[in-house]
Amino acid sequence: MESFEVPDRVPPPAPVAPAGEEAGEAARLAAVRRYRILDTPPDAALDRIAALAARIFGAPIGTVTIVDGDRVWFKAAHGLPGVEEVPRGPGLCAEAVSRPGPYAVADAAQDPDAREHPLVAGETGVRFYAAAPITTPDGHRLGTVNVMGTRPREAGPQELTVLGDLAALAMEHLELRSSALRAAALERAVHETAERDRTQLTALADALQRSLLPPTLPEMPHCEIAAHYQPAIEPIGGDFYDLFPLDEHGRRWGLFIGDVVGKGAQAAGRTSLVRYTLRTEAITRPNPARMLTGLDAAITLDQAVYGSGGAEMWFCTAAAAIVRPGPAGAIITIAAGGHPPLIVLRAGGGLESRELRGPIIGCLEGAVYDNVHLELAAGDTLLLYTDGLIDAHRDGARLGEDGLRAFLAGCGGLAAPALMERLRGLVATFDEPADDDIAMVALSIPA
Repeated sequence: MESFEVPDRVPPPAPVAPAGEEAGEAARLAAVRRYRILDTPPDAALDRIAALAARIFGAPIGTVTIVDGDRVWFKAAHGLPGVEEVPRGPGLCAEAVSRPGPYAVADAAQDPDAREHPLVAGETGVRFYAAAPITTPDGHRLGTVNVMGTRPREAGPQELTVLGDLAALAMEHLELRSSALRAAALERAVHETAERDRTQLTALADALQRSLLPPTLPEMPHCEIAAHYQPAIEPIGGDFYDLFPLDEHGRRWGLFIGDVVGKGAQAAGRTSLVRYTLRTEAITRPNPARMLTGLDAAITLDQAVYGSGGAEMWFCTAAAAIVRPGPAGAIITIAAGGHPPLIVLRAGGGLESRELRGPIIGCLEGAVYDNVHLELAAGDTLLLYTDGLIDAHRDGARLGEDGLRAFLAGCGGLAAPALMERLRGLVATFDEPADDDIAMVALSIPA
């Protein structure tokens, strides 16, 4: 084998990355720029994800980072005060972003790539580190959701799986944030260029509104599901609903519905925060009352961070449920804040209306929410709806809760799809223009 000596005072040649790697990194950095996230103000939803990541691992530090060309920037940093960015050196986030899945280091002080990292060698003294990449739909890794501790430890498979789920939620939030930014920018452009661009704004608003609702409802075992959304005058509203499994076997499902104050792109951004905060809470602590408590904290933080002069009051109403379906029926635990009563249509024709007590979310310091339990048997149907349904007018008179119950009195025994078809017919008879959006979700047990 040939050898050679390097002359004095002449540095060895620097390693050159393969052309393919250079192109891949250039494309990744272009994706980072595309999302316009670097050096932006705090984000309540991502702050919540960082805090939840730390809680899940029992670690003092949880962060959401974006990896730039020469630095790692902290978009959210729970338990890491005063640190906004670190150089992009070997180890930790820079290493994690190069990997397609979760990554963990039991003792960073013994890791050859990480031991010189400023968070490891410096005052913070990081020893344990785990991360999952925040990956765009087209496969670019923008950054990572991380947890760090000052004592060596191993990361369990379940912990890493949940960390991956939180990274996916962070990416979904960034997608919706990007959509909202594009909608707001286009809205300004349309007003500046007047009527000729109005069609383009409407199309984008419709697309953004669809992104705030599930494109289709998943199939829940042993149950039938149907939903309907009816916007008011504004093309983008604040009503939302969601249904998603909480385990791979379909034994537990998250279901929620609600109404965020406001209209337009601002309401869409707030709906994004609410929807993905509730999803995160449902994954990490599937208790409806605690889910709403977490949402209340997230809204309060958002008010303080983004409000003019320190606080901008906004709020939402919502009902959050955990559904446990089975062959003989479903057991439902539900909590609500400022939300209309739920209605159960029994198989025998009976109608039950149950008040869900709880304050409007984001308005009351120290708000407390209570769980309500109910069971659905074969032929029973649960109906959840936002207040736009009962506040609507027919022939000049408000429908109200009494009017809705009167309409539903003849719907006992209807499965969710048939009931929703009847309700769509009811909505079609409302006076125009409508003042508020309407969202409805029905869940039934086949007879």
